[in-house]
Amino acid sequence: MDFDTATTHFLKHLKLVKGVSEHTLRAYSLDLRAFSLFSGEEKIENVTKRTVRRYLSHLHEKSASVKTIHRRLSSLRSFFKFAIQKKLVTDSPLEEISSPKKERRLPVCIGYAQVEHLFAQPDLSTYLGLRDRAIMELLYSSGLRLSEIVGLNRRDFDEEQLTLQIFGKGKKQRMGPITETASGWIQKYLDSPERGLDTKEHHGEKDSEAIFLNRWGKRLTARSVDRNFAAYLKSSGLSEKIVPHTIRHTIATHWLENGMDLKTIQLLLGHTSLSTTTIYTHVSTKLKREVYDRTHPRAKSNSLPDQESL
Repeated sequence: MDFDTATTHFLKHLKLVKGVSEHTLRAYSLDLRAFSLFSGEEKIENVTKRTVRRYLSHLHEKSASVKTIHRRLSSLRSFFKFAIQKKLVTDSPLEEISSPKKERRLPVCIGYAQVEHLFAQPDLSTYLGLRDRAIMELLYSSGLRLSEIVGLNRRDFDEEQLTLQIFGKGKKQRMGPITETASGWIQKYLDSPERGLDTKEHHGEKDSEAIFLNRWGKRLTARSVDRNFAAYLKSSGLSEKIVPHTIRHTIATHWLENGMDLKTIQLLLGHTSLSTTTIYTHVSTKLKREVYDRTHPRAKSNSLPDQESL
């Protein structure tokens, strides 16, 4: 079978059987397309280990990041695993190919004062500004992923119990708490009389299930939130490295610094493995060290006596 046809079958399998998101499908499609263009092999059975190694060399020459290389190889492994299951090939050319070790970078997080400054950016006199403030409050309230927020439906939100039914990665469900503050902002947004109206700023509600809607009245996408967030970030004057996911890292770090145990943080964030959650212990230590060095009156080396005076 030719490579492009096999790719089409694989993507349909991911969507219909695995139920992956459109974002994930797009990533797989781009990764496999990039490999196909490089290899020039029309038939899937003609792809060899040598082809894959040449592709790896090509990525290194292009100074691709470790993260990118790791993702490209992961996409190819999944693709050839599917091809073996469907008897399109007998073995995978990825079997003896090692992935580069991922760089374990500490998550970026910000202080509470910066959180408040950023959250003050939306114009609360507008319906869309009210929506964006509700999203920000929810990010900090419950540490949700952006995909989890835009996927929320009205029935997932229990205002009385202050809980959310959350659908995380791999369609795993979990129940999460929400602060009264975030709950209040969400309810204020949902109860806005403008939600059902067509105005110059936005159209009325077209999706009665979704909590967060775009200006056309349909379910808001993660990409739209990213764009809006970038605009607020620019107006705030804060670091350009801050993204919506930064707020998830931030509240996790703040939970830890205020005494919450790692197991609880793991459950709240929806991490499958506790080892993923432990990275916040390193972030917290790093932040405490920075604050210590910046504020302690005798933290600097110039407080030491000169060698001659000893």
